[in-house]
Amino acid sequence: MNLSAKLPAQVLAENMAELQPAYTPQEAAVEASRCLFCFDAPCIMACPTGIDIPSFIKKIETDNVIGSARTILSANILGASCARVCPTEVLCEGACVMVDRQRDPIKIGRLQRFATDYVYDRGLEVLKTPAHKSGKRIAVIGAGPAGLGCAAELAQLGHSVVIFERKPLPGGLNTYGIAYYKMKPETSLQEIAMVERLGVEIRCGIEVGQQISAARLQQEFDALFLGIGLGTGQALGMPGEELHGVKDALDFIEEIHSKPLPEVAVGDSVIVIGCGNTAIDAVTQAKRLGAKKGIVAYRRSETEMSAYHFEYELAQRDGAIFYFNVTPIELVGDKAGQVCAVKFVRTKTGDHGQLTFIPGSEFTEPADMVLKAVGQSKQSAWLTENFPALRLDKRGVVERDPATGQTSLPHLFAGGDCANGGREVVNAVGEGKKAARGIHTFLGQSGIPLARQPSRLGVNGEARCSGLEAPIRAHELEKLYFSEAKQYG
Repeated sequence: MNLSAKLPAQVLAENMAELQPAYTPQEAAVEASRCLFCFDAPCIMACPTGIDIPSFIKKIETDNVIGSARTILSANILGASCARVCPTEVLCEGACVMVDRQRDPIKIGRLQRFATDYVYDRGLEVLKTPAHKSGKRIAVIGAGPAGLGCAAELAQLGHSVVIFERKPLPGGLNTYGIAYYKMKPETSLQEIAMVERLGVEIRCGIEVGQQISAARLQQEFDALFLGIGLGTGQALGMPGEELHGVKDALDFIEEIHSKPLPEVAVGDSVIVIGCGNTAIDAVTQAKRLGAKKGIVAYRRSETEMSAYHFEYELAQRDGAIFYFNVTPIELVGDKAGQVCAVKFVRTKTGDHGQLTFIPGSEFTEPADMVLKAVGQSKQSAWLTENFPALRLDKRGVVERDPATGQTSLPHLFAGGDCANGGREVVNAVGEGKKAARGIHTFLGQSGIPLARQPSRLGVNGEARCSGLEAPIRAHELEKLYFSEAKQYG
């Protein structure tokens, strides 16, 4: 058994390079030209932050890249990271009308990255705050995507915002928990710098309830936003969990972000318990760090896994092996206290979804590293301790109005994983943005700019195309586009 760094720096850099390279200007223009520029665009409806996607793509096509980035970032302050980590296949690109025509969807994520990278690479400022300030102060607890989304929107509405973050760096999972081949921490830190340039103050290394009390924050600020995410990884609750080489998958991913790649230790044979997207990130990175064997073990069937199918396919291409309908019952250690194997039992699913063990089906799989990816704990204990009157639902997450983020305490708002139980980065940003507008209204302010809110195709099935004076029906627009494509190739 050998838990150590495996590969030279150059090989690691190549293995961990981003999956999709950035578009060149010519590639971006060509891809943008494929868009139908629908007015009642289903892609906007599929974006939790409501980015005006046809508008930003049209600006790329007409060589107004700065305007494109402004359109993106004014709707989603974390547009650069979302361009890299969003499951676009099931969000905006999955809703693209091209899919209905059995064509490849517009590569919205890559176009979004092209526009946002353009302004970041050149140090261009595309957002600004109003000259007139409200005089109101809001405390944001947690500098993850929800907190940053809330803070940026509040700053642009004229409020003063202070974020309190317990970790040394802000960004939450964007900085510490995204697979390295999807996004480097530098992208997250660039976005955070933009938030700070909007006037948001971020105080890191301060845990509410320790260095400062929740009661003090409620006294000193006009409103609060909770964006604390979820807690630590859940335990397996079985013998051997304390062995060396057993760790939470998110801790493993954070280590990749916190150390030079050649210093990250990985096992020769790695077993990941669980089959969500975090499990996929963990096993794929383990393989790319040099693990000879990577196994994902899941207690249910392939059709029941929560990982996205495209993530599953990626892990398979990297050589990961999947064991379905198996569950661990013991982590086996050697005399030195190092994990050396996992003992499993096979399972089957009953008529009502309940799992049962198959008698006599036990088997042992060698492993010198075991990564737990069975979900994160809720923050119910912290929430109850710091906000005793706050209502939580039966899952242990914050009850709030989904439209405004307002909780059972009128001055307290919430969003992100601590309120939704765990979703995507873009969902957290969108919820933070809604809560900012809820806070703005709660504070008696007005003048919120209206966001574009298209219906899927409208009640009469009409759509508009940029450059056309009159509305045309979506099916007519598509017929026009595809007839021209056939004519001109």
